[in-house]
Amino acid sequence: MNSPSILRLANEQLAIELLPFGATLHRFEVRRPDGAWRNLVLSRPDPATTVVGYLGATVGRFANRLDGARFVLDGTAYQLLPNEGVNQLHGGPGGISEVVWDVAEARQDTVIFQLVSPDGDQGYPGELTVTAAFSLIDGGAQVCYQAATTAPTVVNLTTHPYFILGGDTIESHRLTLPVSCYTPTRPDLIPTGEVRDVDGLAFDFRAGRNLGEALASVVEQGMDNGGGIDHNFVVDGEGLREHVRLTGPDGVTLTVRSDAPAVQLYSGENVGRAGLAIEPQNYPDAPNHDNFPSAVLRPGEVYCVTTQWLVSQA
Repeated sequence: MNSPSILRLANEQLAIELLPFGATLHRFEVRRPDGAWRNLVLSRPDPATTVVGYLGATVGRFANRLDGARFVLDGTAYQLLPNEGVNQLHGGPGGISEVVWDVAEARQDTVIFQLVSPDGDQGYPGELTVTAAFSLIDGGAQVCYQAATTAPTVVNLTTHPYFILGGDTIESHRLTLPVSCYTPTRPDLIPTGEVRDVDGLAFDFRAGRNLGEALASVVEQGMDNGGGIDHNFVVDGEGLREHVRLTGPDGVTLTVRSDAPAVQLYSGENVGRAGLAIEPQNYPDAPNHDNFPSAVLRPGEVYCVTTQWLVSQA
């Protein structure tokens, strides 16, 4: 099926714009009480090209980082293509965020993208067939990822939007996380394998904190990555549940729900803190840590993960 450059889903209160390039969430608009529309995500200047920061793209085959761009599965070592020093980030160069997906279905409230990633793509075993179904739902929007493989492989898919709910930076926002633990990293952002409690740390957002103050505390405690947050947080509970609550300076609140085990937050130092990247997903480098949730997908199984973005306004 031919892929139009931009697909728009809209109702009276909310609209999303989607790009086949990278199966990208390009715009996320809400209607303000005065009737005006506000875009809550950073959008690409050119919808047809990739950009630094993966703005709104679907990333994978394995989102986040893999140590040494490699993993071992069933006794076989797989060497992947690196794109962050010797490590791999978000599936490597030319990953699924940098190709045009097919539009498998387009309805009034749903767009389904499909991509077939061939066996050996970026070094990953198995032909992987992926769908990304973006839909409008009551109070917001959601994406449901599904994947199937022809050979044992590893999979970790997520959307990579940067949210800003008002103002010029995220520092005026309030962040709440139902999170008791996070995964510390080495200087190159690869997890050490430890799962650490957030008690007493700048990463304790359970009661809600102003992001500007929290980012200063992260730097003060020497826990920052590049001057801010670029960390994986282990979300309490299981199933479809709240991962993140973000409130802007004038009362717009975004609630992110997902059935993923964790969420990566990045405070957007590469975009001047003009947006907070919120990425529900498996743990980074999970295939290389036996104590992390499994990322293995085998023939006959279906990978499935859902993320919802719900919006309310004061």
